Amino acid sequence: MNLKQYNAFCKKLPRATHSVQWSDAHVWKVGGKVFALAREDDEPFRVSFKVSDLAFEILSEQEGCKPAPYLASRGLKWIQRHGDESVDDAALKDYLREAHRLIAAKLTKRVQRELGLLAD
Repeated sequence: MNLKQYNAFCKKLPRATHSVQWSDAHVWKVGGKVFALAREDDEPFRVSFKVSDLAFEILSEQEGCKPAPYLASRGLKWIQRHGDESVDDAALKDYLREAHRLIAAKLTKRVQRELGLLAD
């Protein structure tokens, strides 16, 4: 996956919004909350994303993944994929979907309804 493919994929997730912030980070949010980010100039392509507690424990030990710099050091469960040795592009898409779901689930019910993410 590259930055263009990453942005194209995240754009398709329900109510996902894109911004470039923190200099050059391509940040994807749902309900104003970040679920994934990647930088344009990273070689090889690296992407950081929110994960569950269990996924954090597993992925932290996998080749090509590590706790996301800055985010994980603050106790947040975020992983950075910096190679595709154990998380190929198909698996990365699954993790990005799950990151979106995890963040959306933490939004208030009112915001979830407003965004059309929660059935009435």
